[in-house]
Amino acid sequence: MATIEDAAPAVGRTAPDFSLPDTEGTVHEPGGGAATVVVFTCNHCPYALAWHARIVAVAGDYADRGVRVLAINSNDAARYPDDSLEAMRARVQSGDFEGVPYLSDASQQVAHAYDAKTTPDVFVLDPDRVVRYRGAVDADQDNPSLNAAWLRSALDAVLAGRNPEPAETAPVGCTIKWRR
Repeated sequence: MATIEDAAPAVGRTAPDFSLPDTEGTVHEPGGGAATVVVFTCNHCPYALAWHARIVAVAGDYADRGVRVLAINSNDAARYPDDSLEAMRARVQSGDFEGVPYLSDASQQVAHAYDAKTTPDVFVLDPDRVVRYRGAVDADQDNPSLNAAWLRSALDAVLAGRNPEPAETAPVGCTIKWRR
């Protein structure tokens, strides 16, 4: 597990643009909604798996308010075969990502551009692609009753035209598995 206490602050900056394919080859970009959640995640990390259902629930709960959730897997699939495109497809086909495009960042360029540290690492972007929240989904991956409180609070603030409080928390999870 990695807890990044001293992550470079991204809040207040325009988020990097990207174009990434989902598991079927459809290309997605951030923006285009009332808010966009960009979450770096993967198939094998127990933290990402623990928070996964809460992230998908947020996508469903906020979709009718114009919020898009994009899940990005940037891990080195050669070293971590559970994070391969084929394994990603299998999870999507099983229904694990309902309403959430699961994007492949095989080059790892997007993870580097966002300075992503962990799986999960969550970024909430306003309609102008400015990062308004960065960090964890909520305070405890082992407590589903927290119901993605920090992520939901950030989205509620952005949708109301306010800055989230907190605007940043430490992302908690497995480190991104960088290519060597």
